[in-house]
Amino acid sequence: MRLREPMPELVGATTWLNGKTTKGKLVGKKPTLIHFWSVSCYLCKETMLEINHFRDKYMDDLNVVAVHIPRSPADLNLDLIKSSADEYDIKQPVFVDNAQKLRDAFGNKEVPAYYVFDKDGKLRHFQAGGSGMKMLEKRIHRVLDEMKDY
Repeated sequence: MRLREPMPELVGATTWLNGKTTKGKLVGKKPTLIHFWSVSCYLCKETMLEINHFRDKYMDDLNVVAVHIPRSPADLNLDLIKSSADEYDIKQPVFVDNAQKLRDAFGNKEVPAYYVFDKDGKLRHFQAGGSGMKMLEKRIHRVLDEMKDY
């Protein structure tokens, strides 16, 4: 995805954990952080605490959606995904993308990966990898601050 492109529709999930959401429920209300992760990704697990911190700190101002994508056949195990979500306190909606439909819609090839959309659903920031969480929070702040100017 390129900056300012609209958020893809959140369709094609194998299943949803922690409740289902849609693009229509997210866009127009507040900014959204969508993060891609995988049960076999060590860096994903390392950064999940910070993602959960963002989720809790900005709960009134920011939507957070997790997208689980498989990196190997073992990652398709729904029980493993559920237990990992519980273990890492992932309370936000989890789009289980075993068919990789959303991964393809985003053009995403990496985990962890983070997409920050403004309240209008336009991509404002993308980053991948386990470092740079301070930069991610700065970008979230920027989008939240712009909302206050409306």
